[in-house]
Parts: sequence; C-alpha cells; structure tokens
Amino acid sequence: MVIAQGARAAPVEGIPTDRPRALVFFKVTCSTTHLATPAIERLAQAYPGSTFGVGQDDREALDTFAATFGLSMPLVSDLAPYVASDAYGIESAPTAIAIGADGTVLDVAQSWDRAAWNRLSATLAKEIAVPAVVVSVPDDGLPDFKPG
Repeated sequence: MVIAQGARAAPVEGIPTDRPRALVFFKVTCSTTHLATPAIERLAQAYPGSTFGVGQDDREALDTFAATFGLSMPLVSDLAPYVASDAYGIESAPTAIAIGADGTVLDVAQSWDRAAWNRLSATLAKEIAVPAVVVSVPDDGLPDFKPG
C-alpha cells in the first residue's frame, strides 16, 4: 500500500531532505510513465531543485530515458531490492509523492490521474510558496486517467 499522507517520508539516497520536494517513482519500460512524461517534465520545470525522479532502472537506462523523453529533473536509481520504492509502498508507475520540508508526506498521485497530479503540483507549490502550475489540462492529449 502506498505511503499515506501525514506519514514520515523515508530518505532516498542521492536526494536532498532539507527542502520540500516531489519524488516521481517510475520504470523506464512503463507505458503509463511514457504517456505521463510531458506532465512530469512540466512538474520538474515548475519546481526546479524540488522535483526528483526515482527510477527502478540502472543509470544508463535512466540517462537514455531522460534524453529520449526530455526529462530535466535529477534522477536516481532504485535497483533491486528496491529499498526506496518499498519504503514508499510503490504499487504503480508513475507515482509522485510531495514531501514537506519537515519530512511529512503531503500528497500522493498514483498512475496517471490528471486531477491527482494537478493537486500534487498545487500542494508542492504551496509548500514552496510559489504559484502553482497546472501540469495537465483536458485538451493536452493526455487522458484523464490511465492505470500504471
């Protein structure tokens, strides 16, 4: 079961814990991740230095994926035994988790769910104290929902 709002966020190696942040868990072979990548990149562009990708893939695969799909956020690998993914109860890809500066989970968006990702963006923006960015609108070519 995915980590609950209000829970204490586990540290992820290579990702700073001294600021509000969004962790985007994904797998490079996941078709839903491929579909959602434009919105994921809008999240990364909106909150630079606060959005991080956690891929269940090796460094080379992550770098190739980032180059192919135009991802600008820093990426870290979470390889078997998937310590970070397990700590957050990741069940589907992509999954985004907004975390406050105090380490509390503020919001979770699983799979591709336009409303949830836009809500998570607004939650992160509020925590960082910047204007919120809508990462997906109905006419952007993305469906409202696609399971991951």
